[in-house]
Amino acid sequence: MADKLIIFDTTLRDGEQSPGASMTRDEKLRIARQLERLKVDVIEAGFAASSNGDFECVRAIAQAIKDSTVCSLARANDRDIARAAEALHGGRSTRIHLFLATSPLHMEKKLRMTPDQVFEQARLATRFARNLSGDIEFSPEDGYRSEPDFLCRVLEAVIAEGATTINVPDTVGYAIPELYGSFIRNLRERIPNSDKAVWSVHCHNDLGMAVANSLAGVKIGGARQVECTINGLGERAGNCSLEEVVMAVKTRRDHFGLEVGIDTAHIVPASRLVSQTTGFVVQPNKAVVGANAFAHASGIHQDGVLKARDTYEIMRAEDVGWSTNRIVLGKLSGRNAFKQRLQELGIEMASEAEVNAAFARFKDLADRKSEIFDEDITALVMDETVTAEQEHYRLLSLSQRSETGERPHAAVVFAAGELEHRAEADGNGPVDASLKAIESRVGSGAEMLLYSVNAITSGSTESQGEVTVRLQHGGRVVNGVGADPDIVVASAKAYLAALNKLHSKTERVAAQG
Repeated sequence: MADKLIIFDTTLRDGEQSPGASMTRDEKLRIARQLERLKVDVIEAGFAASSNGDFECVRAIAQAIKDSTVCSLARANDRDIARAAEALHGGRSTRIHLFLATSPLHMEKKLRMTPDQVFEQARLATRFARNLSGDIEFSPEDGYRSEPDFLCRVLEAVIAEGATTINVPDTVGYAIPELYGSFIRNLRERIPNSDKAVWSVHCHNDLGMAVANSLAGVKIGGARQVECTINGLGERAGNCSLEEVVMAVKTRRDHFGLEVGIDTAHIVPASRLVSQTTGFVVQPNKAVVGANAFAHASGIHQDGVLKARDTYEIMRAEDVGWSTNRIVLGKLSGRNAFKQRLQELGIEMASEAEVNAAFARFKDLADRKSEIFDEDITALVMDETVTAEQEHYRLLSLSQRSETGERPHAAVVFAAGELEHRAEADGNGPVDASLKAIESRVGSGAEMLLYSVNAITSGSTESQGEVTVRLQHGGRVVNGVGADPDIVVASAKAYLAALNKLHSKTERVAAQG
C-alpha cells in the first residue's frame, strides 16, 4: 500500500495574512466546512492568541468540524500555547502548532535571543504543549535559512519532548527544489529520533517555486505532510497551492507513489468560495482552478480533444469540480429547489428566516438575469451574509447618469448605522462618481489601492460583475467585495463593504510560518 500524503490547509491562518484578506467568524466557518467536504486532513483555523476574534474563530471551527483535525498556531510561549489549547478544547481532533525562529538573522534581529536561549525555549514550550495536547507540531520559522547543525539540535530536542510533526518552513520563498529536498533529507538522516515524527514542508512562492519546492521536499526529502492554501493564497507572492500539489500527486502517482485523501470534486467549489470571500480573484490561466485551465483555443488542440481527450488533457475537468451543466436555476425555480442547491454548494444557513431572505434575493436576481449559475448563488449569499457589526454602511439606492459629451453624475442613498445619507457627485465615469458621492459623506480619507472587476460567469453580457475594492487607512489594508448585474451598483457595494471593515475595530496580530 502506498504511503499517504497528509494535506495541511492553512488558508484560514497563513492565507488570511494576505493584505485585506481577513475574514469574519462566519466566513471562516463556511470555508472550514468546505475544507472538511474536501477531506483536508488538517485545517489550521487561526492563531488563537492573536486576538479575541481569532480565538472565537478557532473555537467555533473546532466545535463544528468532525472529520478533519483542527489546528491553532501558537508562539513558543506558555500564554500562546494555553490560549490555543483553550480554543481547541472540546474539538474531536485537534493540534497545537508551535513556531519559533531558528535562523541566525531572525534570532539576532527579530527575537534578540542567543541560539542557546532559542534552544531552551523551543524545548520547554514543546514540553508544556505536550501536557495539553497529544498532537503537537513544531515549526522552526525561517528553517531553510537556519544553520543545519543548530537546527538538528533543536529538532532532536523537540521530538524528544513530544512533537509529533516537524515542519520545516521556507518562510521567505528562498529555496530551490533540489536543494530544499536535499535539506529535508539531510535533517532526517542526521537526527537520531527523526522517525518518531511526521515531517512536513511549508513553502512560500516568492520565486514562483512553492509547489515545486514542496514536491521536492516530499519526493527527495521524504516529507509526508504538505502545508498549503486554496488558490495559493498568502502574503507576498502567496503559499504553496493545495490544488496544484494534490493534482500533481494524483496525476503523477507513477512518480510519487503516494495517496491523498482529498475529494477532488470539491476543489473548484472551494476555490470559488475562497476567492469570493477574500476578494482575491483567481487568474484565468491558474492551474486546475483558473477559468482557462481546461480551455482549448487552438484548432489542432480542439480537434485532438474531440477525438481523444487525453491528447491534450492530463486531468478531467469534472474530476476537480468543473461542471459541464452549470445552469442550475431560473425565475420559475421554487424555494425547495433553491434550498437544495444551497446544500449541494455547501452553503449552510443559520435559520429558515435566512433561507427565506436569501430566496427573496435570488428571485430578485432572477428577475434581472434569466440564467442563474452556481457562481451567482455563491456570490449572492456571500454578498449578504455579514454581521450586524460589519454592516454599519448599507447601500439603499443608486442612480447615475452618463452620456457622451457630459460629465457623469451619481446620486447615492446609503445607511450609516441608523442614519440615512444622500449624496451626489460628478466623476470621470459612473463608478468614480458613485464612489466619490459615498466618500463625500463618509469622509474616511482612505486610499484606494486596488479596484478590479471580474465576471462571475463567462460567455454572456448578463453575467454578474464582481468588484473588489482594496482600501488602506491608518496602517490597515482591507478588501471589500460586491456583486451585482449592474457593475456600478457592484462597485458601490464593494466600496461600502471595505468601509465596513475599516469601521470594525477588530485588530489582528500577524504571524509568520
